[in-house]
Parts: sequence; C-alpha cells; structure tokens
Amino acid sequence: MALKKENIVMFPFMAQCHIISFLALALHIERTKGYDITFVNTSLNVKKLKSSLPPSSSIHLLEIPFDSSGHGLPPDTENTDVLSYPLIIRLLHASTSLEPAFRKLIQDIAHEQGRQPPPCIIADIFFGWTATVAKELGVFHAVFSGAGGYGLACYYSVWLTLPHRNAKSDEFKLQDFKEVSKLHVTKLPLSISEADGSDSWSVFQRKNLPAWVDSNGILFNTVKEFDQIAAWAIGPVLLPTKNRARSGKEARIVSTDLCKKCPERKPVNSVLYVSFGSHNTIAPSQMMQLAMALEASGKNFIWVVRPPIGFDIKSEFRGDEWLPKKFEERIKESGRGLLVHKWAPQVEILSHKSTCAFLSHCGWNSTLEALNRRVTLIGWAMAAEQFFNVKFLEEELGVCVAVASGKTCEVRYQDIKAKIELAMNETQKKGKEIKRKACEVMEMIKKCHER
Repeated sequence: MALKKENIVMFPFMAQCHIISFLALALHIERTKGYDITFVNTSLNVKKLKSSLPPSSSIHLLEIPFDSSGHGLPPDTENTDVLSYPLIIRLLHASTSLEPAFRKLIQDIAHEQGRQPPPCIIADIFFGWTATVAKELGVFHAVFSGAGGYGLACYYSVWLTLPHRNAKSDEFKLQDFKEVSKLHVTKLPLSISEADGSDSWSVFQRKNLPAWVDSNGILFNTVKEFDQIAAWAIGPVLLPTKNRARSGKEARIVSTDLCKKCPERKPVNSVLYVSFGSHNTIAPSQMMQLAMALEASGKNFIWVVRPPIGFDIKSEFRGDEWLPKKFEERIKESGRGLLVHKWAPQVEILSHKSTCAFLSHCGWNSTLEALNRRVTLIGWAMAAEQFFNVKFLEEELGVCVAVASGKTCEVRYQDIKAKIELAMNETQKKGKEIKRKACEVMEMIKKCHER
C-alpha cells in the first residue's frame, strides 16, 4: 500500500491578518511541496475562507466548534474584525476553550492515518497551548508568526518581563535581547504600557508565551537577509491578490476608481497611500490633523478612511464631522486626493508605479507588501508588535520614517506634513537614501522568490 502524503494541520487565531498569513503559507506549501493540508478554524471563518481558495486547491477546511456567547462575547463573534479593541483580549482568553476539541481533532486525524506519517501541526502564536497538546500526542509542532523576527522577539521579551515597570526612566533595555537599542515607554502598545502583571493581557500572555518551549520550532514570515533574528525565516509568503475575498460589486467599483482612474493620471512616485489596516483607526483629533497635513503637503494621496475611535468602525463615515470643513470638496476639485471608505485594493495600489510611500500601521503583512514593491514607509504603529516593527524599519533597515505612536497619541499636522515630505522627496539626501534602501530590500525579497 502506498504511503499517504504528509498531512499538515494549520490553525490560525481568529483574526483576519492572522488567517491571511496562514492561508498564504498553506497555498505556498500546497503548490511547492504537495502535502495534504487541513486548515482549521471556527464555522464563520471557514465559510469566508471558501471563497479565497482557488478551484484547483485541495486544502481541506475543517470547522472547530466555538460558542462566543458562552464567553461573554456577542453571538457569532468569531473574528477580531467584528470586535472593539477592549474585547479582543476576551476572545483570546475564550480561544483557550478550543483545546479539548483540537486534541480530539488531532487524535482523529492520527487514527485515520494509522501507521502512515502522523500529522504535523502549524499553529498560531496566540495558541501556545497547541504545542503542549502536540507534545503529549507525539506530534511535530511549529509556531507560525506572520510577524517579523525582530518585532516578535521584542514583543515576547517585553511581555514576559515588563521591564518598563521597574525602569528608572522612560527608556529601558531588554536584558534577554541586547541587540536591540533602548526602547521608550511612549512607544509601546497600550496593552503593554498599562500592564501590571495582573491585568487580562498579562495573565493571557504569561500562560501563552512560555508554552512555546514545547514547540519544535518557530516559523517567521520574513527574510533572513534583512531580518536575522528569525532563525526559521520562510518568507516572504504573501497571499495572491485573486485569493483575497471581498464582495464582488465593492471590489469592482473600488478597483476601477483607484487602480484605473486615479493612479494612471499621476506621475511616477507621486502618490501617498494611507491605511491603518483592516480594523485600526485613530482618534478624532488625530484624523483632523492628518487631513490637514495631507492637504498642506500638496502631495497626491489615497486615504482609506474609517470612523475614528469612539464610533463604530463599520458605520458610515461622516466626513463633514470628522474632517476639516469642505475637505472632501477641495481635494476632489484639486484632483490630488481620493478618500476611500473602509477598504481598498491595497496590493494593486502599492504595485502601481505612481505610488511612492505608504503611511501605515506597519503590520507585517502590509510591511512586506510595501517592501516587495520598493515603496517606502511612514510608520504610525497602532498595536501589538507594530511599534517594534517601526523601530526596526527605521533604525535597522532605513526604509521608514516614524511619524507617531498609538491610536490616541497627539501629533500636530505640521509634524505629519514634515515626515510626508521627508519620505517622498527623493531629490533630497534623506528621501533619496530611504528609497535606495527600499530598493535594496526589494532585491533581497526578489532573490528569495527566485530560490
């Protein structure tokens, strides 16, 4: 009897950015290795994933039962995209309840395969408990991080020791990661800066992160040539544009307006793209300052706008309330700017020759999409390891200009304007150097694709 192919069980946390990274890796493994892949997630996420799989894919989507209402969450809450930020930690705690069902799932797969190769597990960084389950069952396990090595190493170190709590000043060092220069307390995610060891985030992370020691390894979606902290760098693995699920009508309208009408009219390297990811937004005062900076800079721009903090992020955007008076009218008349509500075809925009820079939260998916197309970054971190990504991109790689830190920070439009001009002015020494570095990184990524 012929041996069955190895079965890889992949299990991302219930957040769109995590699911996208895992799906990109699953499709890559299927295409290059030919293994059988079982992609596990909750019911609603699996239903959405079906439209992202190409017809030729044999990836098996497997539902794992989860009842959000039993954990103090609204009914049918199975993805961070539908949650306000304070409730995300509740979903993280609730996700640990998946352990019994996941253990049985792995046991069932192993039983079906009999003496054939046992399943291999690739699980999310927030599912540390899966490493313990795998160890108990004698199954190979790897943690997969959609983040870069530098950013995740900082995130891991800070959460385990909370070094800023005992620092004598606002600056502090990581004793177990001395390659990193000093960190500043104002450039930490809110969940960490407010942590005292007994809060919900601390309780979760101090159980989750140490469980990684039971894993056989950690995979990073990054490039070792420029991110040397990542021992098992397997990237960049990016999801093809055609596999990104989005309602057909919305995608056609937005793609037509942005990718055909707007950029085509603009000179090469003249457009700034602004987006803070799929579920981030900024304070009303900062939205006003950003709008003023964009207008004052005189640069062409595409801005993906969502309601500010304090409002339902999925509600209708009220520009007359949250932006300078007649802002939308002026930018439409001038032809310099375009506001897009909620979603835009990011990869197409970054791929266009007119796009010069990306004002971003510097989530690692967005970062790789930009660097893969030699687009420079203007960093405005929002959460998680993004703050450490910005530090790495600016201080180590030289492809980024940091403009602000956090969702509720206070930054004036003059400062935002100055950073935009610095990043986009390629005739000046600094702007030219940033673009040169971005081109170098793009070449490193290109060589990885060729291997």
